[in-house]
Amino acid sequence: MFDYILSLGGTVFVPIVMIIIGLIFRLPWLQAIKAGVTVGIGFVGMGLVIVMAIDSLSPPIKIMIERFGLSLHVLDVGAGPASGVGYATAVGAVIIPTIFLLNIALLFTRLTKTMNVDIYNYWHYAITGTVVQMATGSLVYGIAGAMCHAILSLKMADWTAKRVQMIVGLEGISIPQGYGSSSVPLFVLLDKIYEKIPFLKGKSIDAQAIQKRYGMVGDPVIIGVVLGLLFGLAAGEDFKGCATLVITVAAIMVLFPRMIRLIVEGLLPISEGARKFFQKHFHDREVFIGLDSAVTLGHPTTIAVGLLLIPIMLVLASVLPLNNVLPLADLPVAPFFICMATVIHRGDLLRTLISGVIVMSSVLLIASQFAPFFTEMARNGGFDFAADGAQISALSVGNMFGWSIYELMSFGLIGVVVTVGVVACVVIFLRNRELPE
Repeated sequence: MFDYILSLGGTVFVPIVMIIIGLIFRLPWLQAIKAGVTVGIGFVGMGLVIVMAIDSLSPPIKIMIERFGLSLHVLDVGAGPASGVGYATAVGAVIIPTIFLLNIALLFTRLTKTMNVDIYNYWHYAITGTVVQMATGSLVYGIAGAMCHAILSLKMADWTAKRVQMIVGLEGISIPQGYGSSSVPLFVLLDKIYEKIPFLKGKSIDAQAIQKRYGMVGDPVIIGVVLGLLFGLAAGEDFKGCATLVITVAAIMVLFPRMIRLIVEGLLPISEGARKFFQKHFHDREVFIGLDSAVTLGHPTTIAVGLLLIPIMLVLASVLPLNNVLPLADLPVAPFFICMATVIHRGDLLRTLISGVIVMSSVLLIASQFAPFFTEMARNGGFDFAADGAQISALSVGNMFGWSIYELMSFGLIGVVVTVGVVACVVIFLRNRELPE
């Protein structure tokens, strides 16, 4: 049954979930259907933009890899195959009902405000749990590790909800996505450090501020033109190649926000219905709808910094000690890795860029460390891209929550007890805390 649900894909599954939620929150049938389908249209559009980005940016990325002389032996296969690998494991087989019931229990006990409907992305928890299982030899410990990851994600979603709503422009949502939520503690720490650095303290350099001060320089189209030109020159493209990249990158800068607006348009009536429902039945209790971090990608800072990180990542990969991963499949969707940096830094370009370089360094190192585990998972699951003795990984596997849980739980029972204790402390500490808008 769950295999069939996953086979529907996010563009079908998410709208169905949204329609059901809309009906639960007493929206009229037609309004619920329109809201859910509109969300689906937004995801379809966003998917088309992502495919365009991958198709257009992959060739120049490969050329840049050759020009930089990169010969790293662990191949980045991307988030799509990684999700399949995650669900093809023993932990992955039980992850959907386990995490869904856990979320319901935490909601009823008021230990979270987030109802995570981003069920497809439970695969992040499955990867964490499977790595723990392989390290400890215990399926029970593996499921416990996946649950700990999910709980931490829900608490990060609660903590950042108001800031996310301010950036996205939509009330009643939060981001519990397995990777995006794991980057939050680092970005919050870095934001506090930036406030103590003179040239960063109290300053905000975002696309809107640049546009206000320098006119068209901060316009998303002009930013896209500049970034596309930089890509073309870095890849040694001729006029036709550079011109194609200029138009494509500018299109990405413009189309991503417009697709996000469609998703937001569909979510608005559901969000309003949820607010009224909880006011009536739960005495004004606040509950957030947990969504994929994709809904945050409409901010110009996220897209611009994400694209800038592509060549930076190739340089990082070549000079970073202990890195064995050749960034490839996940590179064109680099904005996903820093979308929560934009949220935490309130759209500041410079802070988000610095944080992006730091977080992507950790992503490469963790993805390198997890490569043997991930390769074995893929082989056990029958995936042919792990054949012939090759080692594989994915940038999206470079998850700080996953790595922390693995490191602690690898000590066995004592590590499991410590991990559960740490997660419990986080739940208690963040229970009534929220980052200010």
